[in-house]
Amino acid sequence: MIEELIGSGISEELIVIIISALPVVELRGALPVAINLFHIPWYWAFCLAIIGNLLPVPILLLFFESLTKVVSKVDIGNRLINWVLNRTRRHGKLIERYERIGLILFVAIPLPVTGAWTGSIAAFLCGVKFNYAFLSILCGLIIAGAIVTCLCLLGWIGAAIAGIGLSALAILGWWKV
Repeated sequence: MIEELIGSGISEELIVIIISALPVVELRGALPVAINLFHIPWYWAFCLAIIGNLLPVPILLLFFESLTKVVSKVDIGNRLINWVLNRTRRHGKLIERYERIGLILFVAIPLPVTGAWTGSIAAFLCGVKFNYAFLSILCGLIIAGAIVTCLCLLGWIGAAIAGIGLSALAILGWWKV
C-alpha cells in the first residue's frame, strides 16, 4: 500500500497523515514508517502522526450514532458495528471507572485497537462530553506517540524508558483518583 501511495506522487508527509488516520494502524504504524522508512525527523513525524490521528476524532465523537445507523443497514456493516461495539464495551470499563484518566490511559497504550478510534467510540458510549473526550484522546495520543517514537529511535532502551514513563503516569493518575 505504501509503495502505491509513493508511486502516485503523494508526499511522504501526507502519507504519514493518511496512515495515522486509519483505524487500527493509527500513529502506531505511521511513526515507524515516517521515522524508519521515510527518515523524517522524529519531531516532524510526531506532529504529522498526531494531526492525522486526530482527524477522525471529532467526526466520531459528534456523528458516531448517525454513522452507526447508516452502516448498520448493510449486513456486513451491522456485523462490523456490533463487533466494534462489543469489543469497545469490554475495554470501556477502564474509562467508566477512571473517566478522563482512564480514557487517556486507554488511548496511550500503544497496542492495536486501543487508539483514538476506539477511544472515541468508548467516550461516546460512556457519555463523556466532547471537550473532555477530545482533550483526553489528545493527551493519550501524545503519550502513545512518545512511546512509539522512543521505540523507533532507541529500540529496547526506548521501550524501557517509555514503559517507566507510562507506569509513572498511571501511578500518578490512580493516586489522584
